[in-house]
Amino acid sequence: MANRKFNCRLAATLLLLLPAFPLWADQPASAKAPSKTASNSVSSNLVAAVPSGSNSVINTNVPLTMDTLDEKHTLAIGDRVSYRVEQDGDPAAQLVVTDSGDLEIPLAGRYHAVGLTCKKLAWVLKNALEKEFYFHATVILAVDAMSHTRGRIYVTGAVRAPGPQEIPSDEVFTLSKAIDRAGGLTDYAKGRKVRITRKDEASGKDKQMFIDVEKIIQHGNREGDLELQPDDLIFVDESGIRF
Repeated sequence: MANRKFNCRLAATLLLLLPAFPLWADQPASAKAPSKTASNSVSSNLVAAVPSGSNSVINTNVPLTMDTLDEKHTLAIGDRVSYRVEQDGDPAAQLVVTDSGDLEIPLAGRYHAVGLTCKKLAWVLKNALEKEFYFHATVILAVDAMSHTRGRIYVTGAVRAPGPQEIPSDEVFTLSKAIDRAGGLTDYAKGRKVRITRKDEASGKDKQMFIDVEKIIQHGNREGDLELQPDDLIFVDESGIRF
């Protein structure tokens, strides 16, 4: 009789203690609740990439592929750019567009940059590097700081203030703007046939264009207002007849 009472008490005690044991203790790891560390693995990796105690900020705008490189801004003299080849794993090199309009590219040498976008120049460099140095090269090129100007143009002839002018980097600089900055046409200027001399990049030879500036200024013909490029030479001829 005493043994039966003891067994009943033992069974009741075990029933009370059973809920304290986790039901999933013997289940496979895949069935367990995910750990907090695993769920935060992505953010942990991002945080680890930033040195502790630094003011570094993760730049989510940095282009990671050549397809996402900038194809709007055309490089200008004085622009500061970062350059790297993804396969190297090295930090980006800081380069500056020289006064001659070139970039000095590691391994590849000097390449003309003015007038090209980062995307277009990156593909030029990719092809060049893969010919001699790489089996496959992913070139990442980005502008860190733009120059205040995109070069110079020169206005000569029958204007009130002839001379060189800087091309602003933040606006479309046209022929009528250049004439206006030069003080406008003189009383004896041949405004109907202003000559612009520009070097052709393909042939390296000078080509000439003639624009009716009077029509642009007096009649607002903005369609004919030529956008100027670095090193353009504007010459306003003067009438030989004066009264």
